[in-house]
Amino acid sequence: MSVSTQRVDAPLTASATFLVLSVAETDNATNTVRSALASIEDLSKNVAIRDPGAGFTCVAAIGSGVWDRLTGLPRPAELHPFPVIKGKTHVAVSTPGDLLFHIRAERQDLCFEFERQLLDLLGNSVAVVDETTGFRYFDTRDLLGFVDGTANPVGSSVHPATLVAQEDDDSAHVGGSYVVVQKYLHDLNAWKGLSSEKQEAIVGRTKIDNIELDDAAADQQQSHKSLATITDEDDNEYSILRDNMPFGSPGSGQFGTYFIGYSRRLWVIEKMLERMFIGSPPGLHDRILDFSTPVTGTVFFAPSASVLAQLE
Repeated sequence: MSVSTQRVDAPLTASATFLVLSVAETDNATNTVRSALASIEDLSKNVAIRDPGAGFTCVAAIGSGVWDRLTGLPRPAELHPFPVIKGKTHVAVSTPGDLLFHIRAERQDLCFEFERQLLDLLGNSVAVVDETTGFRYFDTRDLLGFVDGTANPVGSSVHPATLVAQEDDDSAHVGGSYVVVQKYLHDLNAWKGLSSEKQEAIVGRTKIDNIELDDAAADQQQSHKSLATITDEDDNEYSILRDNMPFGSPGSGQFGTYFIGYSRRLWVIEKMLERMFIGSPPGLHDRILDFSTPVTGTVFFAPSASVLAQLE
C-alpha cells in the first residue's frame, strides 16, 4: 500500500510560522481537532492556490500527550516528551505542546492567512502555546552571521534521513517523521564582542565562505559542528533535516533562532543535544550555548498525510 507523506522535504522559504498549540481536555475538542487535522490538505490547497509559485506548505505534528486520544493508533516507537538535558552549565528545557504546525511560504501573507483559517476552524478547542514567525536572512544565515543548515541531506537522501521506513519495524508509522523544536534567544552583544576567529572556532566553519574547519582532538573542546555530528560504528553520519529560521525584533532587543529538526530516528537529535549540553567529553559543552539560550523544547511526530486524512 502506498503512503502519501507530508512535505517535510519542502525547500527553505522566505517566511515560516511555527505554531505550537495545546488541546483542551474535552470530547468536543478532541473531535474538532481530529476533523481539522483530517482537513489540513484541503485547507492548505485553499491558501496555496492564491499563489501557486509561492511554495506554500504546512506540516502538522502531534505530541505524545494527546497522541492516543487524537489518533487511536499505536504510539510511534520513540515518541515521548522532550527530555530535560542538564549539563554542568546549561540546560535544555522541556516545554508543553500538543500540536505543531510548521507553515512555510515565500510570502508571509499566505502563512498568516493559513494560520487565521486554521485557528478559526479549531476555535476554543485549542490554546496557543507559542507562535513564532521566522524569516530567511540573506544567504540562509542565522543571526550569529553563519550559514545554517549546511549539513542537511539533499535530493534522494532526504526521505531516508527523515521518514520512518518499513524496515524500522514500526509499520503503522511508515512515512511519518519525528520533529523536535527549540526556540533559542541570542545575546548578540556578547557574541559581537568575540573576534571572527573565535566565532569560527565555536561554530566549526569559516564565517564568510562557510568552509568546514578541522575537528579538534577527541579529548579537546569540540566545535558546534562536531558536537552536532552523530555517526555509527563505521563512521557513517546520521543526517537530520533542519529547517531553522531566524526570528526577532530589533526594537524589543529580541534575536533568536527557531530550531526545527526532522528525523527518522528521534534518538539522533537527542544525542546531538546531549553532546551539546553535556559535552563530549563531558564538561566541555558546546560554547555556542554561552550565547544562545533555549527557552522551549518539545517533541512531536508528523504522521503521513494518509494517516491524517483518516482521522475524521
